[in-house]
Amino acid sequence: MDIYLIDGTYELFRHFFAVPSSKDDRGQEVGAVRGVVNSVKGMIGRGVTHIGVATDHVIESFRNDLYLGYKTGAGIPPDLYSQFPLLEEELAAMGVVVWPMIEFEADDALASAALTASQDERVDRVLICTPDKDLSQCVSGTRIVQLDRRKNTIRDEAGVIEKFGVKPESIPDYLALVGDSADGFPGVPTWGKVAAASVLSKYPHLDVIPKDWRDWSPAIRNRRLLAKALFSFWEDALLFRTLATLRKDLPVFATVDDLFWKGSRKKAHNSGN
Repeated sequence: MDIYLIDGTYELFRHFFAVPSSKDDRGQEVGAVRGVVNSVKGMIGRGVTHIGVATDHVIESFRNDLYLGYKTGAGIPPDLYSQFPLLEEELAAMGVVVWPMIEFEADDALASAALTASQDERVDRVLICTPDKDLSQCVSGTRIVQLDRRKNTIRDEAGVIEKFGVKPESIPDYLALVGDSADGFPGVPTWGKVAAASVLSKYPHLDVIPKDWRDWSPAIRNRRLLAKALFSFWEDALLFRTLATLRKDLPVFATVDDLFWKGSRKKAHNSGN
């Protein structure tokens, strides 16, 4: 069986900015919800049997306690923000398993679900439905992959290496160095994507990078400047890596059987479908 894990937050944002406005009979904006729900219905109609959706019920998470600059709900259009609980309600009414995250993020739920599902020998493949680079750290061979449903493309481990120049296990270290503007942390000065990929392809984690630049591989250019920047901002780099590392130990479900779609549970709210 294949397991489909959907980033509901990403899908809601994507549909909000892609589909026309639509309001229900109470004046509630529901255009994005309608788009996501119809999309999930389409997946089920095409034969998807096991599915779970994670959402950021609250945008802030434990990471905001670690770093003041981490992303918040500030700036999110109210008409978009108000659709999060409605989407969760609609999907649950459809009989789809939903994980509305509060202390943790939707990405943490997806990472935990992917690892749990991959440990079941009945599972052929786990597809994490999002192009989000953060989730690339969860990719494993061709068993756990990312599916970009908009482009209908799959990113397996070889695809992660091709795109970022590092293996999935190094993605948190990579993001720590180059930064992640979407999540609100800047990375380490002077470190760009090429430098990060070059160093991490040789030394996969920050902790194993030699502190003396003269011990670095001869193939890595500008070693002295990179080393100086890294070890001058060492504590920041470790913090950024912590922010970028997804939790994989959340008890999102007990068995993949919990993700089997059994049909609608009750009549959903009128979202304009």
